[in-house]
Amino acid sequence: MPPKFAKLAGLGAYGACAGMVALFAVLVLGTRTAPGDGMTPVLSWVSWISLAVVFAALIGVHILIARQLMHIGNGGGATEA
Repeated sequence: MPPKFAKLAGLGAYGACAGMVALFAVLVLGTRTAPGDGMTPVLSWVSWISLAVVFAALIGVHILIARQLMHIGNGGGATEA
């Protein structure tokens, strides 16, 4: 992969991380409990924790991939992550 494209792909992976954080924030705000809602506070917490685990794993993988792509984009060769 040319270094120019690798750097752009790395920046895109970092951008995807920011998008996932924003999506998680929207989902948390959307599942807050209010009087008369069907979700109890315990169900809200369980859904937030389960979503946090999934998003943390996705963000972690994207950061690892982005670091590798940025290394290639800065003229470094392919290395093991």
